Amino acid sequence: MTWMVPLPVLLPLLSAGASLALGRHPRVARAIALSALSLSLAVAIALIVVVDSHALALDLGSWAAPVGITLVVDRFSALMLTISLAVTLCVLIYSSAQGVADEDEGAPVAVFYPTFLVLSAGVSNAFLSGDLFNLYVGFEILLAASFVLITLGGSRDRIRSGTIYVVVSLVSSVLFLLSIALIYAAVGTVSFAHLSDRLQGLDPSFRTVIHLSLLAAFGIKAAIFPLSAWLPDSYPTAPAPVTAVFAGLLTKVGVYAIIRTETLLFPGGELDTLLAYLALLTMVVGIIGAIAQNDLKRMLSFTLVSHIGFMVWGISTNSQAGLAAAVFYVVHHITVQTALFLVAGLVERYGGTTSLVRLGSLAHAIPFCATLYLLPALNLAGIPPFTGFVGKLGLLSAAAARGSALDYLLITGALVTSLLTLYAVVKAWNMAFWQQAEEALDEAELPLQMRGAATALVALTLVLTIGSGRLVQYTEAAAANLRQPGYYVAAVLPDGQRGQGISPDVTESDNPDSGTSPATTDEIEEGEDD
Repeated sequence: MTWMVPLPVLLPLLSAGASLALGRHPRVARAIALSALSLSLAVAIALIVVVDSHALALDLGSWAAPVGITLVVDRFSALMLTISLAVTLCVLIYSSAQGVADEDEGAPVAVFYPTFLVLSAGVSNAFLSGDLFNLYVGFEILLAASFVLITLGGSRDRIRSGTIYVVVSLVSSVLFLLSIALIYAAVGTVSFAHLSDRLQGLDPSFRTVIHLSLLAAFGIKAAIFPLSAWLPDSYPTAPAPVTAVFAGLLTKVGVYAIIRTETLLFPGGELDTLLAYLALLTMVVGIIGAIAQNDLKRMLSFTLVSHIGFMVWGISTNSQAGLAAAVFYVVHHITVQTALFLVAGLVERYGGTTSLVRLGSLAHAIPFCATLYLLPALNLAGIPPFTGFVGKLGLLSAAAARGSALDYLLITGALVTSLLTLYAVVKAWNMAFWQQAEEALDEAELPLQMRGAATALVALTLVLTIGSGRLVQYTEAAAANLRQPGYYVAAVLPDGQRGQGISPDVTESDNPDSGTSPATTDEIEEGEDD
């Protein structure tokens, strides 16, 4: 089954070239883009089923780690791959009717579809990367595409916000690249599988420097306070579909990288206290910014920053329960935040603005849109029985199990943040949908395809709520794998290389050919077996 591993990257990249070549035929380009993401999603669903029993690793060109490029799929990466492609497909369907694909937006279709596919390929590559440099390449692919998407239309506001986004992203990329150079100079490899062991042999102070530099680079990408000031100024000015996919995915790639490095490269938890305080500040500062906003997109941008803090909180617990809750919350937040931004796009399309002061009476004019907003908004606030409540309950339970003063401080901060989130989203609903508009709105028509895509994504949040029990089980299994570096290492390194950089968690008894199970009792399938 390893032949399927690179397809979520290859299909969008190849289709991007085809759609660019056929840019003068928008319908054909649109069909190619939709087909590529649909096939990629089907592959991701197949992978999430396969890796529920064993991890997959593929050495590209038959060059094994640490020399070649290795793509690895475990439960965590498969889950992230599936949910990201599902969200990306919904946004693409939405955008083909409105947003950056609208003629009145001035966005050339010939550029949009190839760029959007390249963005999807970069996200998928980041989730599948088996080494730090390929992860860097994935970041650069998605960032290069995002630079184009965020400035589509060429308006002054978009160019200004795009410039901020570009500068901040380049700073993050340079810091990440310098960290990679330090690591390679110190241990001679950038392979995750080898680094899980070799980094432990470094001088503790030097290892901490590397750890902090990687955390800073990923913290910028994930918009963790105090490295988050760029996000509320960059996202709201972009076209609605672009803002939606950015909000749902780009920050989560940074969170993914933090989870992967904290569990695989630096499993000791030496920065857990720092992460806990950053989580608390991100939650509180972000939501304070949200309640002060009178623009729907800016309010949602600040809630995006705030709820990144919940994910970092789960990472900081350094426990399987906390990590499982963090992974669950990532999945929840990708779907809910993207759905909210798509609904904001519907509001902007109909009323011509997202200013809450100018909007009003939309519950009477477009009642279905009021429902589409309210359901994910309540989910984001953590109202039972939605996934937001399940994820927060898991985080609260993990923190309470440890029971330190810092844990109870975080619990208090999380509860206050949830209440303020409820206040912010209900205030926005009241101003946009319930109160009387002070002046007549534009009342533009909402294409059926737009409404259908937004409805499908809101429906996905409800499906996850209904299946939250199964999702909790899956994220717990994913967290168990993450807490055992030997599971990942054994999937990547052939038996003959086990002693050259393997985690001490993996021994000869973990050999999948020896008749015994690895550390996590799951079967390991190496790429060369296929």
